[in-house]
Amino acid sequence: MSAEQSWDVVVVGGGPTGENLADRARAGGLTTVIVESELVGGECSYWACMPSKALLRPAAALADARRVAGAREAVTGALDAAAVLARRDEFTSHWHDDGQLSWLESVGIDLVRGHGRLDGERRVVVDTPDGGRRTLLARHAVAVCTGTRAALPDLPGLADAGVWTSREATSAKHVPGRFAVVGGGVVAVEMATAWRALGSEVTLLVRGERLLDRTEEFAGRLVSDGLRAAGVDLRLGVSVTALHRDGGLTLDLSDGTRLPADEVLFATGRTPNTADLGLDTVGLAPGRWIDTDDTGLATGVPGGWLYAAGDVNHRALLTHQGKYQGRIFGRVIADRAAGRPLDVERWGRSVATADHAAVPQVVFTDPEVAAVGLTLRQAQDAGLRVRAVDYQLGHVSGASLFADDYRGQARAVVDLDREVLVGVTFAGPGVAELLHAATVAVAGEVPLDRLWHAVPAFPTVSEVWLRLLETYRG
Repeated sequence: MSAEQSWDVVVVGGGPTGENLADRARAGGLTTVIVESELVGGECSYWACMPSKALLRPAAALADARRVAGAREAVTGALDAAAVLARRDEFTSHWHDDGQLSWLESVGIDLVRGHGRLDGERRVVVDTPDGGRRTLLARHAVAVCTGTRAALPDLPGLADAGVWTSREATSAKHVPGRFAVVGGGVVAVEMATAWRALGSEVTLLVRGERLLDRTEEFAGRLVSDGLRAAGVDLRLGVSVTALHRDGGLTLDLSDGTRLPADEVLFATGRTPNTADLGLDTVGLAPGRWIDTDDTGLATGVPGGWLYAAGDVNHRALLTHQGKYQGRIFGRVIADRAAGRPLDVERWGRSVATADHAAVPQVVFTDPEVAAVGLTLRQAQDAGLRVRAVDYQLGHVSGASLFADDYRGQARAVVDLDREVLVGVTFAGPGVAELLHAATVAVAGEVPLDRLWHAVPAFPTVSEVWLRLLETYRG
């Protein structure tokens, strides 16, 4: 017989999405509890955003120094791999969540450790680490914030090969000598960048014909050039057909060749953490994404009590978007519980509009890629009448000061009927810090006539905004 206890809101999943949702619900006057089976803080804190960027930042700092005469002469050595890994460990709190627990306690959010499953309407059953079982009852809402896990292909020999997923790639304690990376997306290119800078011989195997195929084509091309310049063996149009580990690891490739490696990372997509979540008890299919409306309510579940936020709803698989949803949906839950009308006007705070039109993302390679909104192709496919405005970043005074022989490109996608931006992409060294201005312009649908009055400081790379507007006006 399991013990039963009630809260206003039960949040399954204690990553940044679940933390934000629980905090906003609590701020709205509701009692909240988080159920977490691993570390509070989730994937981002321990195996994704924080450790990966901690690995990548030293490489970027070194590359930036080498791009400027006078500084490059002072940089004569390689990265200290041990120091980089030690700094990475600091950013993950050495895979302990004591700091997160202190925060939960300070804001009054309860925690139940263990694996939680839905058990019908407003019920969550938790198998606890000590072998016990608890039943948590939600007076108002259950929010599923369980995220995703790495998706691995069904290949001969893979199960016995000891392959890396993103978790092993960001938490490894040693630098592999020969490192194979399978995939052409963000995780693949970032980990190829990081481990090459740390001394691995990296081979990047990409099934398609370009990298970062969800970005503008020029962005993938510039990243390809950067990886090759760094010494990465980039092979396009090649996939893995089988793996063998007999003393060493060998990959059979689709072009008939074999590739020996010490470690191999499969960065081949993500799948939702919903297979063992009890979705069948509420009429949903286990192992599938949980569809929601813009207020976070799960579609297909009657009663208006089940929410899903973050990666698990497949709206935008990015930590900052999950946190954004958590803030909005937590407020929605509190407002509905109190009988308050929702603010659902065009710019209302009760709907997650940015998941559709203004999602920002940075790829921390060398060069960086920073993009928000739609690509030219995506805008055209959506039926918009658009024009792409391109400008070479190396022609901007601030960029030429930032790095000698600066190479990069900017593109703004203009909706011609409304004369607003629906997408912006930058590719080049140090462009990540340009992104929020673009996000404000796209999310705010700022008219181009108003952007003329947002004067960029000289001499900064942000002067590209003026050049894009001048190019558009002709």
